Amino acid sequence: MQATAGDHLHTHSRSIGMADRLGEIIEVRGPEGEPPYLVRFEDGHEGLVYPGPDTVIERQQPAH
Repeated sequence: MQATAGDHLHTHSRSIGMADRLGEIIEVRGPEGEPPYLVRFEDGHEGLVYPGPDTVIERQQPAH
């Protein structure tokens, strides 16, 4: 898994009735875009994340 700052992290819920977690990657701490990532979630909480198999990176589209 590789990402850059500005990409979005989308962790899919593994339980019925639980919401997915969405956040913006604000810092990549691993080599060559690898985890861990410092993520700011929708509720304003920031945390260091080592994504699991239920997580996808949504690339930030470059501005033209």
